[in-house]
Amino acid sequence: MTTDELAGRIAGLMPRAQADLTELVSIPSVADPRQYPPEECRRAAQWVADAFTEAGLHDVHLVETPDGSNAVIGHRPPPPGAPTVLLYCHYDVQPPLDDDAWTTPPFTLTERDGRWYGRGTADCKGNIVMHLTALRALGDDIPVGLKFVAEGSEEQGTGGLEEYVAAHRELFTADALLVCDTGNAAVGVGTATTSLRGLVNVVVTVDTLAGEVHSGMFGGPAPDALAALIQLLSTLRDPESGATRVEGLDASDSWEGAGYDEEQFRTDAGVLDGVPLTGTGSVADRLWARPAVTVLGIDCPPVVGSAAAVPPTARARVSLRIPPGTDAAAARTALTDHLTKGAPWGVRVKVESESTGSPFRAATDGAAYGALGTAMQAVYGKPMTFLGQGGSIPLCNVLADAYPAAEIILMGVEEPQCLIHAPNESVDPTEIQHMAQVEALFLHEYARTFH
Repeated sequence: MTTDELAGRIAGLMPRAQADLTELVSIPSVADPRQYPPEECRRAAQWVADAFTEAGLHDVHLVETPDGSNAVIGHRPPPPGAPTVLLYCHYDVQPPLDDDAWTTPPFTLTERDGRWYGRGTADCKGNIVMHLTALRALGDDIPVGLKFVAEGSEEQGTGGLEEYVAAHRELFTADALLVCDTGNAAVGVGTATTSLRGLVNVVVTVDTLAGEVHSGMFGGPAPDALAALIQLLSTLRDPESGATRVEGLDASDSWEGAGYDEEQFRTDAGVLDGVPLTGTGSVADRLWARPAVTVLGIDCPPVVGSAAAVPPTARARVSLRIPPGTDAAAARTALTDHLTKGAPWGVRVKVESESTGSPFRAATDGAAYGALGTAMQAVYGKPMTFLGQGGSIPLCNVLADAYPAAEIILMGVEEPQCLIHAPNESVDPTEIQHMAQVEALFLHEYARTFH
């Protein structure tokens, strides 16, 4: 099959890709039973199993992982002497967050201005459809062996698949691992991600009183737990630059790869006019080479309905992203110690660890990266770009430890305009089309050059 014939096949499959993504997006597969029924995740898992069975994989089935989530696994035997490639994706999604912030319903795929909107359109159901489109275009012309795994709790960071892989290494053995949960630097710019930040999530609770008391009668001497929490959280940032400041963590490293233009970053992130960026150094330094803290949420009385009472307790979910070279356990200890020692006014502070994930850096000098570069050049007409990503994929380190000889490639459809994890997530359908073509060409090129 020629490159042009493959491109034509994939173009012809795009209506089916849109139909597939419409079905997948309609399933609210948020892997948090406090927010959505677990049956929705199982429904999404079964959809994935059925689709990849139809696309030619063997023995595709669901397995329960230690955190209770279901992973979908399958395979296709290699031709004699051919390499094996693992295809990874995840079917669980982030919650919609603020439904009112969505222009269209989050679990209804909606086409607008050339993009497809809906939760999971990019992260990571768009990558599921990318895999399916590539396999359907190739049909029986697949020159490598395939292993397949779709994770069911990636967004929750509870580690079910990581533990399952460690206990069942033989199921996922491959020469190259395509971890498709990242994307290009921009639409039309073929990119491989070579660096991922790690993750430390904690919940910090401040307690001050046995219960609420009238703010007029007791406010002043009675310690305000919410004010104490705000004071404590403020210590995580430099008061002038806003740079992350956690005692015991280095925040001075520099990024040596391709940069990130500041104006482009402002556009991609939707930074409001007149609001400066936080931190020091280049944008790439701050994104990929230094720790970055975010307060993800606070439990406290809402404005509407709040009473004239001193809050006795308040808590926050704090996320710390860490660059390659930083140990996740050491970072968790540093963050916990910082929050505990920083308790203002003698209030009680408790810090609970929620999840951790180690940072990752890929080696790029092997045959798989060479094959991917050839495929990217053929599809996009320009050399492949290497970038870091601020996100965390803890599975990458598990795979690297389990299969030290394998090449790990991070790629996908999630370019910056996708707004993954935010309201109005979307995907550019041309990225699904072109990255499916890249994947299909890669499988052929890798089979040809593998030794």
